[in-house]
Amino acid sequence: MTERGPSNTRARGQDHELPDPRVPAAPEGRLGVAGGTALYVAAVLGTGILVLPALAAAAAGPGAIIAVAALALISVPLAGTFAALARRHPDAGGVATFARRAFGPDAARVIGYWFFFGTPIGAPIAALMTARYVVAVIGGDTASTTLIAVALMVVPIAVTSFGVRFAASVQLVLSAALVAVLVFVLAVAAPHGQPAHLQPLLPHGWAGVGLAMSLYIWAFAGWEAVAGIGGEFRNPRRDIPRATALALIIVSVAYLAIQAVTVLVLGDRAASTAVPLLELVQVGTGPSGGVVVAVIAAIVVTGVFNAYLAAFSKLGAAMGRDGDLPAWFGRGVENGAVARRGLLLSTGVMAVYSVIVLASGDLQPFILIQTSFAAAVYGLGVASALRLLPTRSLGWWMALLSCALAGGLLVLAGWHLAFPAAVAVVALGVGALVRMARRRSGRRTA
Repeated sequence: MTERGPSNTRARGQDHELPDPRVPAAPEGRLGVAGGTALYVAAVLGTGILVLPALAAAAAGPGAIIAVAALALISVPLAGTFAALARRHPDAGGVATFARRAFGPDAARVIGYWFFFGTPIGAPIAALMTARYVVAVIGGDTASTTLIAVALMVVPIAVTSFGVRFAASVQLVLSAALVAVLVFVLAVAAPHGQPAHLQPLLPHGWAGVGLAMSLYIWAFAGWEAVAGIGGEFRNPRRDIPRATALALIIVSVAYLAIQAVTVLVLGDRAASTAVPLLELVQVGTGPSGGVVVAVIAAIVVTGVFNAYLAAFSKLGAAMGRDGDLPAWFGRGVENGAVARRGLLLSTGVMAVYSVIVLASGDLQPFILIQTSFAAAVYGLGVASALRLLPTRSLGWWMALLSCALAGGLLVLAGWHLAFPAAVAVVALGVGALVRMARRRSGRRTA
């Protein structure tokens, strides 16, 4: 397989292009709007609801509400851009496919490595967040927290091994249950809110709002994750935009409501609690509300892993197909097929990160590292959209705005961008070695 640059077969501004020979013809998917929305909600409305309201309150006080509202607005063009890309190029490679078509194989390898080898650091963070909630309800020590965190990562791996369609069916039930339980939590806690807790609005200035936004990138990241399952939709051009719009509304309303109620009800305590949802429930229901929070935590972490593992497994298979990983991992890249080898590799990556994160126990530094990878993926992803989407189309204008917004996210990431930079160097080095090996093989054959 030879590497090639971006295709020049499509005239800019047109809506037609020749098929990419790297992407074989595949059967139509079976995923509908409901299942797609469920996976999108799971990918974005994830474990952030468990701890981010408290972390953001510590960083910005009541200003955290402003941070969430700003990121909800930023998410509109970002989500729209990736929806436009996925509906036009529904391939298991997702963001890597977009980058390959726009900028060539080196860019595809870099963004693929960022997503596949960088963002899985979020898995043990999510599991540890959830385990802490469970332990806060049932009791336990550090060892039991670690064991619960490990156990929470095993079940979704088993679910994903049955394929994206099965995971979507499971996720539809989980997402519906999550929304229902969150509505219950907000309903019982909101009446106890006190407007006085909104003063002072910016105790740490606008810098605190910026830090809260940087933390919340973790929560609003995920639109790029599900781009790799675009080929699983029955009608990608119709259903992907609908699923994205529905998920965006659900996620934005949920995060804004949770942050506002956390600040209004808990006040200064919001900055010091490790389990804000538990305190919110107990304000309205008493100690018995802990069971509700444990249910939320279990639903959330299972849903998040379902969505991300489906994307990781398919991306791993696509990278094997495209030569960015050994070809052995390419099995299962077709629509409807189960990419178990890609899932196996992503499980191994998660295991390595789990050892590091669980041994540390301090989540905030790892959250900032993960969000730096998300910001880097967003940056290159939306830049690809400017090359691939028809000029002056709605998607192109959203991509143009997204480029400016992604630049702001990269600024917020700050020195943590050293981590995706290091992975990019590795990816480019691998690409150079692959090309050298192919040239040597070609000379020997000649």
